Amino acid sequence: MSNQLLNRNETLQKIRRIAYQIYEQNFDESFLIVAGINGEGYHFAEILVNELRQISDLEIFIAKLSFDKQSVEQPDIKIESDVDTFRNRNVVLCDDVLNTGKTLAFSLRPFLSIPLKKLQVAVVVDRNHPRYPIAADYVGYSLSTTLNEHIQVVLGDNEKIGVYLY
Repeated sequence: MSNQLLNRNETLQKIRRIAYQIYEQNFDESFLIVAGINGEGYHFAEILVNELRQISDLEIFIAKLSFDKQSVEQPDIKIESDVDTFRNRNVVLCDDVLNTGKTLAFSLRPFLSIPLKKLQVAVVVDRNHPRYPIAADYVGYSLSTTLNEHIQVVLGDNEKIGVYLY
């Protein structure tokens, strides 16, 4: 049994607000990279890039990070773009839900060996269960849940866009 926490319009409004916040923090840049973590994090990045292009004249590059999120050990992470694209640029790393911070902590690894101007984190939902020292710079919806509850953000299925609690 699931409860819908945010409907389609509310979810997209949260993402639009994040786009404005990102633009406010990066308006003096000419180029911005939005990197989405495979799955709903990448769908979030795609929607975010679309919103940013509507409100700014930033040149925006989208990148995809792919790895096994279920791995108990440090997974191999693939950036599906040329690493040189990231050098001395501002990067916004996107994921759907910040739960313990493990996925985002893993996804930071490739960026530690690239000289960046700034690395920021954007999430649709922050569950407030940090086990890793990861915090999001941009949060669409913040809520405290029990460890037994599960949050699902749906962005890839146009008919079911929303945030759900299980």
